[in-house]
Amino acid sequence: MANLISFHDVAKHKCKNDCWILIHGKVYDISTFMDEHPGGDNVLLAVTGKDASIDFEDVNHSKDARELMKKYCIGDVDQSTVPVTQQYIPPWEKESTAAETTKEESGKKLLIYLIPLLILGVAFALRFYNNK
Repeated sequence: MANLISFHDVAKHKCKNDCWILIHGKVYDISTFMDEHPGGDNVLLAVTGKDASIDFEDVNHSKDARELMKKYCIGDVDQSTVPVTQQYIPPWEKESTAAETTKEESGKKLLIYLIPLLILGVAFALRFYNNK
């Protein structure tokens, strides 16, 4: 059975000589790897205390790097202890999403007034033509 480690325990290990990271549900003790990492130790320290899976995949690591990771794996994270976080949306995407939402809302508000007016128009037209 795999060693289950709480997210709280993973988050405690966040300095150069004692560094654990979480990637795809696995916990890695990379303390001895810090100086060897091609991107430098600051890159690794920046992803401590969180799920680093997205950061890891964004770099497009090689097969060799993925193989090397296996020797640093110390267990699985207890998924029930991992905090739920919202996905980051850059400000420029938030603005476009807000603009689209505003357009949709204004379109709905316009329909609220146009539909009754259209019904009234049809009613008056029918009444006018029926009287002749």
